[in-house]
Amino acid sequence: MSQIPILEITSLPSTLAGLMAVLQASRKRPGTVESLAPVIYVRPAVTLDTGALAAYAQVCAGTPEQGVPLLYPQMLTFPLAMAYFASSYCPWPAMGTVHLANRVQQHAPLHASDVLRVEMQTGQLLAHDKGQVFKLEFRVLKDDQLVWEATQTLLRLGVKNPVGPAYASALNNDHPLSLQSGFVAGSGIGRRYGRISGDLNPIHLSALSARIFGFRRAIAHGMWTQARALSAMLPRHAIAQAQVHVEFKTPLFLPARPTLWTTRAIEGDLSHNALFEVRNAKGDKPHLRASLSYNLA
Repeated sequence: MSQIPILEITSLPSTLAGLMAVLQASRKRPGTVESLAPVIYVRPAVTLDTGALAAYAQVCAGTPEQGVPLLYPQMLTFPLAMAYFASSYCPWPAMGTVHLANRVQQHAPLHASDVLRVEMQTGQLLAHDKGQVFKLEFRVLKDDQLVWEATQTLLRLGVKNPVGPAYASALNNDHPLSLQSGFVAGSGIGRRYGRISGDLNPIHLSALSARIFGFRRAIAHGMWTQARALSAMLPRHAIAQAQVHVEFKTPLFLPARPTLWTTRAIEGDLSHNALFEVRNAKGDKPHLRASLSYNLA
């Protein structure tokens, strides 16, 4: 059996160079894809930077007492995903690919100044009535110990005759949720999150650039919306282990005043398990649906 290619990324391209590489790859037009070519991308030594952590917490409403945010390691995987999309290993371009779901598991606490190995590997194909679903698997290791992992589920729109088992939602809305709080998603949050994450997809940056790609206004990054909700759902101190599974439902057009709905009260409830949704201001349309469980540090 042949070995899986391992590609190390030790220096990152500028934001403009990375964006240009992704745009150049938008010309990809593959035929039927039976499976993703196996490949592993690696950042061998990434330091958790105190300043970057603080900037992320400020944009996503986190607090220093919460420690390294649960979703922050996914920021470290973004350069690997972009390198993959720009490569010949990925059959589809990034543009026109939708983030459908995300599953994260933290196995051990992380701390500022930790030096981590960050990996991405291609995963499974699933069939969807709107195109081809594919998965990217991420791992973060500290001293050769797996401390964090995630599965990013993506939908390539418009692929005819998609292959693989049928994609099915893993989260239902059978549980009663109650309104707990609301928050503000300002018109500039896409630009603010884009600057710290590197995700400068034009659909997030302004109404003008979003209209070029068929959106009436800019839309929030799904990972920002999830992180903003988790800042309220998680306790005001560090956690040891956690799992969160989110499915993205409808775009959050900016500016907006989304609402947070959960199966438990945020204040005074000691339960470490919950379902939650981010909905529109009226509370009748979900932008995302998620399950969360955690253990305290």
